Amino acid sequence: METKAVLKKLAKAHRRLAELKGIITSIPNQAILLETLTLREAKESSAIENIISTFDEVYQSNLFNNIFASPAAKEVHQYAAALKKGFELVKQHQLLTNNHIIQIQAVVEQNKAGLRKLPGTKLLNDKTGQVVYTPPQDYESILSLMNNLETFINDETMMDADPLVKIAIIHHQFESIHPFYDGNGRTGRIVNILYLVKEGLLHLPVLYLSHYIIQHKSNYYRLLQEVRDKGEWEEWVLFMLEGIEKTAAASVTLIASIKELMLQYKLQIRTDHPKLYSQDLLNNLFKYPYTKIEFLQKDLQISRSTAIRYLDILVKAGILTKHKVGRDNFFLNAKLFELLASNS
Repeated sequence: METKAVLKKLAKAHRRLAELKGIITSIPNQAILLETLTLREAKESSAIENIISTFDEVYQSNLFNNIFASPAAKEVHQYAAALKKGFELVKQHQLLTNNHIIQIQAVVEQNKAGLRKLPGTKLLNDKTGQVVYTPPQDYESILSLMNNLETFINDETMMDADPLVKIAIIHHQFESIHPFYDGNGRTGRIVNILYLVKEGLLHLPVLYLSHYIIQHKSNYYRLLQEVRDKGEWEEWVLFMLEGIEKTAAASVTLIASIKELMLQYKLQIRTDHPKLYSQDLLNNLFKYPYTKIEFLQKDLQISRSTAIRYLDILVKAGILTKHKVGRDNFFLNAKLFELLASNS
């Protein structure tokens, strides 16, 4: 697995990951990144499965409890909830077990079907309809393979390899076992992120490979299949390492831009409206690209009338723009929204 080309690529990928880990710690409230970037990844990962939503739909759906701008936006929010659930489990247990993976998939798909028990699952070519791969069919085989994968994920003595090489193996094995009736792709991509957290390479799940996979979707599926057909591991591992390197670099750029915008707003509010400024207010503006009166009330522990006054001042200052959905007003941090929607 660790060929000369792979070792060379590993150094670059690790360097970018270390930069990402560093810039994450420089954001004062890391919940900002967890909220905004989780939804960004959820949108991209869902798009791989042809669940297409817009950034407007995804972020607007945060405004209302269990009311979504579209069915696709609802699925995106389920993915984000599954990622956060997995993150909490890994933080709590310092392990990533089959039980955790089953819980994650249950949130993605909103059902409790668990591992496949019935035969008949086949992976088809989208264009031709031909069978390209038949995963294990019987429950005992699936369970045995998943138990083996669980050991591989959590027991470092099973294979002495770099964690970034192992992530490529884990992802290939999970997608090849294809353990669930639905949601295998999205669950597998969540497992990628959580493995990096488990290994201490990141302490927030904000490295998102889905945009890279969308850009190279045909190559992604071709390389998965070439490992199955020919045992061609090197190109697959290099593909995954390239994805980690490029995605980490893009995430560093995005987070640096968010940090810079936060500083601009902080200086503007503190200079022009010193009585209005608080760190909680700034956090609110960046936790929700779309905010509303109730969000400010809750986060800042202020009255409705005070929240309305604050929002009106921010609109006049050009920091937010006011919009109406039905009877409700909401307030868009347009510059943040543009950053999140860029390069996607």
